[in-house]
Amino acid sequence: MAASTLIRAARKSRRLTQEQLAARARIDQSRVSRSERGRDTDFGTVERLLAGAGHRLYAAPTQRDDAAAVAAEIRDRLAGGDREGALRALLQLNDNLVAEHGLVRGVLGLAEPESTGDRAWDATIAALVTWRLREDGLPTPPWVDDPDRYLATPATLAVDPADPTPPLSEVPEDFARRGVLAWRDTFASV
Repeated sequence: MAASTLIRAARKSRRLTQEQLAARARIDQSRVSRSERGRDTDFGTVERLLAGAGHRLYAAPTQRDDAAAVAAEIRDRLAGGDREGALRALLQLNDNLVAEHGLVRGVLGLAEPESTGDRAWDATIAALVTWRLREDGLPTPPWVDDPDRYLATPATLAVDPADPTPPLSEVPEDFARRGVLAWRDTFASV
């Protein structure tokens, strides 16, 4: 995960403004802004900002992107109208989670992703992280239960309008609970 994404996720998880985080970390707000844009990401600054948000930095032995980094990629792809690219990024997150086990799998789902700008995709990311963490007997992070990560009316990701809507028997339980209609076999490793 990029340090900028990590800092922003830590700040937002505590519902802090940049000004509030700057005060807690005892640095100026412009430095927080630069850090969140990836322009001031030396280790000392990152560590100080995370501590200001009440977090600590831990390293995990993986080269795989976590849910927060993938959500940022999905947001960028959706903003560019590339729903297929967003789906590929989501499937990569699935593969990342499946490839890791135990603590490292848990770390990949730990940081709260920013919104993708599309509630169905936000619910899907939460469903995927919940599904894969539970499958490994791991606790889920609090962000997956945020009400904004559930759909009031069940929906698909609408990547290909020709795709049929799956029956609930073919939708993973964690997806169905969130109102996300996605085929279970979409997430089968190839």
